Amino acid sequence: MVDASTPILVGCGDITDMETPIERGRSPYDLTADAARLAIRDAAASKLPAVIDTVAMVRTFAETSPRFATRLGKSANPPKSIANRLGIRARRHIYTWGGGNMPQYLVNMLAESIARGETQVALIAGGEALRTQYGVERAGLPVSWNEDPGGVPEVVGDSRRGWSDLEERYNIRAAINFYPLIENAIRASRENSIESHMNSMARLLANFSDVAVGNPLATRRERFSAGRLATIDADNRWIGFPYTRLMIANAFIDQAAAVVMTSVGKARELCIAESKWIYLHGCSDAHDHWHLSERPDLQASPAIRSASRQALDMAGKTLAELEFLDIYSCFPSAVEISCREIGLSESDPRGLTVTGGLIYFGGPGNNYVTHSISEMMRRLRSSPGSFGMVTANGNYITKHSFGVYSATPPRKPWQRQHPSNLQSQLNALPREHLAESPSGSAKIETFTVMHGRDGPEFSIIFGRLDSTGERFIAKTSSDRNVLLDLQERESLGRPGIVEPLDRLNHFRLSA
Repeated sequence: MVDASTPILVGCGDITDMETPIERGRSPYDLTADAARLAIRDAAASKLPAVIDTVAMVRTFAETSPRFATRLGKSANPPKSIANRLGIRARRHIYTWGGGNMPQYLVNMLAESIARGETQVALIAGGEALRTQYGVERAGLPVSWNEDPGGVPEVVGDSRRGWSDLEERYNIRAAINFYPLIENAIRASRENSIESHMNSMARLLANFSDVAVGNPLATRRERFSAGRLATIDADNRWIGFPYTRLMIANAFIDQAAAVVMTSVGKARELCIAESKWIYLHGCSDAHDHWHLSERPDLQASPAIRSASRQALDMAGKTLAELEFLDIYSCFPSAVEISCREIGLSESDPRGLTVTGGLIYFGGPGNNYVTHSISEMMRRLRSSPGSFGMVTANGNYITKHSFGVYSATPPRKPWQRQHPSNLQSQLNALPREHLAESPSGSAKIETFTVMHGRDGPEFSIIFGRLDSTGERFIAKTSSDRNVLLDLQERESLGRPGIVEPLDRLNHFRLSA
């Protein structure tokens, strides 16, 4: 008999709505509550709603990123808004800070709470209605999402923003600014030409697209070949070099997902069929140095390397023993770094996603991983004895959470190492010192050129001083010809002169 305190997942539900007219579109709270109803129904236990004592909701993008802030208002207590819609009288209402790692983080956190007997039944849910939000705001419709369901939520996670004051000076404060810098650092390490790296990214993403085609919940179900993804045209324009529109996640979608967790003992009491049970065999949480510019190796993640092994070790499994994988995939670089650090081939025959990934399944803000966990549950239920791993990434290859799942019961009592043990080791790793006002000859370490609809708009440079090797952040002239020259010529390792001017460092390219 499995120990009664063992945490399990017993219900899952997902919604994708890209068709409802915006004037009838659901708020993120309505959409999330509907996904939660599906998860509760999936567990097939009539008494389940009455015993849910914890409702946890993943923070919406509208409350995470200034880019997605809404004029439509918000709930004063989002998880309580979900609970009220479902008639749940929970004693604990949890809301998270931002980050794509947070769904798996919640599963890990609540699994501990369940194993200790502090939580009986937990509902984890999240959703985005950015498609509806954008449409309503653009049309000027009289819609309000303001509500006060009562109480104040408990907030979990890390409240720190993902960028430094220095990075912000150079417009580096959004994912679309950070990940192209990481991607070009990867290209430099691989010594790829621009063309060969474009083709490599395209081949990787084409495999994700193939999975999305067969997923009725995916938002992009057109099959994109590698050739199509590597072709630049009006429908696949540059966004942030080297990324095009079809290589990045689309956040303007309406999607929600939810899972239900409890203990083996409670599931037996509620008569939830064992065919519904999914065990969390291994888990971990860790983060890399918080700001990208202070990481010595921009295309590495010590946290992914160590935390993935910790989760597998807790599960007593090797990478080769996993049948299913879902690697976090907001941008190609997130997949490439994860594969390198975990020890996966980018062309692994098992596939790297069960959903189609953020780029083609959908990019519902911080909540994608709730969808991947939900789909992983379905895969494992239909394949008894198999194991799967979900990876989750928050900010800019910064915060990481892992889960190893199976319908097979564990052979030992559930217990995890405290995350602080690993984190203390990661915190002790060397950090990069930045020269805030560099001057003299230098070379480009990595860069990106950010584009608008009419072409290139500005650049971001990470460089190294020739004299000291110190890293600095800079920009080039915003002249269109300069930006195109930076992008179209091989500029990794390219020499130039850097000098401070008006609180910003300017990099002048050598001819």
